[in-house]
Amino acid sequence: MNAILPYLIAVVSGAIGLFAFSPYDYWGVAYLSALGLIYVAKTSPKKTALWATFLWGVSFFSIGTSWLHVSIHQFGGSPLWLSYVMVVLLAAYLSLYPVLFTYLIQRFQVKSAVIFAVIWTFTEFLRGWVFTGFPWLQFGYTQIDTPFAGIAPIFGVAGLTFFVIWSSAVLFNLVSALWKARNTPNQITVAVAHFLLLTVVAGLSSLAKIDYVKPVPDKALTVSLVQGNIPQSLKWDPEYLHSTLQIYADLIRPYLGKSDVIILPESALPALEEHLQPFFDELKQASQTTKTELLIGTVYREPESGKLFNSIALVNKHYSPTQTMRYNKHHLVPFGEYVPLESLLRPLGSVFNLPMSAFQKGEAVQPDLLSKNRHFMGAICYEIIEGAQLQANLKQNSDFILTISNDAWFGDSHGPWQHFQMARMRALELGKPVIRATNTGVTAFIDAQGKVIEKAPQFEATVLTQRIVPTEGKTPYAALGNKPLYFLSILLVLLRGIGALLKRKMLHSNKQ
Repeated sequence: MNAILPYLIAVVSGAIGLFAFSPYDYWGVAYLSALGLIYVAKTSPKKTALWATFLWGVSFFSIGTSWLHVSIHQFGGSPLWLSYVMVVLLAAYLSLYPVLFTYLIQRFQVKSAVIFAVIWTFTEFLRGWVFTGFPWLQFGYTQIDTPFAGIAPIFGVAGLTFFVIWSSAVLFNLVSALWKARNTPNQITVAVAHFLLLTVVAGLSSLAKIDYVKPVPDKALTVSLVQGNIPQSLKWDPEYLHSTLQIYADLIRPYLGKSDVIILPESALPALEEHLQPFFDELKQASQTTKTELLIGTVYREPESGKLFNSIALVNKHYSPTQTMRYNKHHLVPFGEYVPLESLLRPLGSVFNLPMSAFQKGEAVQPDLLSKNRHFMGAICYEIIEGAQLQANLKQNSDFILTISNDAWFGDSHGPWQHFQMARMRALELGKPVIRATNTGVTAFIDAQGKVIEKAPQFEATVLTQRIVPTEGKTPYAALGNKPLYFLSILLVLLRGIGALLKRKMLHSNKQ
């Protein structure tokens, strides 16, 4: 039994991690999941620790991202068993980063709780960067509704993740010290661990009360978000296009002249923008008459190059397809929006031929969309999870973060709610209201503290309208991004290394 205990702890603690994230939001589970990982990383022999960590990762990521199988099976045409195999294979790849964490812990015999957090920060950076990155399921997201959320405007979600691992490591050291104290009293270690944890908790709780940005009521806009609830199975069916246009026209019409801006979700109109010019001309005419402007998710083909873009287009009285202001998605999803090694993989099957999987990248940094003299910073679907990208795009005069998405790809799974939780974190990090328009949900308005102002029910064709107030100013994270956290991590490693060298010299001197 003792031989398999680390593996059992790893699998169970990895599996329960899902419940720390939305829609479950049992945020304390994040610490239990991390504690299980730290336990197997620190107390097991090296080989056992590495394999147990791998199992933790496979359990954590395969359950946490199980929603991916919906798009692979239902819309990619793969057999159900293959869709689950592909999710597990992705989880196995993502597990290599926790394995690296455990390897470094074992290799350098790390005992300091804060160095555990530093190493985890390094491996999470790699996970979000290698092969364009997949920074999903970072523990920091689970803390958005906790007293520790005040870390985010300073250090971002990576800083919150740092805190979760640090606190879990402190708890591990505390329990270990108490266990050892049965035979060898070690009250100083126990007292220091208690003091450290309580000081951090008390200090970080106060950060949530700091206002880094201030609202500007004079610049408030009335915004309507149109949730079309178009079934994904019909969305790209040419025979359903007329129905789609009619659904959106009917939803838009009552709000023309009443709202300043109407927003439609990602690729709301499932055809090339150039093929829908009569519909866009009607919207242009309506905008000229009613003074309401529209921001619409479109599929745009550049006339000169023929390049295809996942785009947000501004439709107002000046609209023309080649001259209008637009945002083109930069961070594309592999296999969903483009196919790596396309000539080799596309012939292998329908899973590599999802609708609209031949997009080109937009520029990394783009101007804000200017509608009704307000600045909307764009982010399409997956991009909202890229905190560094949004931080780099935030301008001094940005009023709102606008994100549009189509999470119908993932059905009624927990995927859309995890995605929504990440959108809330971007609002908190950058101190800007987030306006989120989706096809099937979660469509919502989020304030600059990451709190939900109002959200629409999922899987209903509806329109959500709100008078939303922008903010001015910048949070520390908006100004500096992840630089302070990375600088602090490097400094901690250097100080720890210097301390180890001095200790070694002292021991050497005592021996002489």
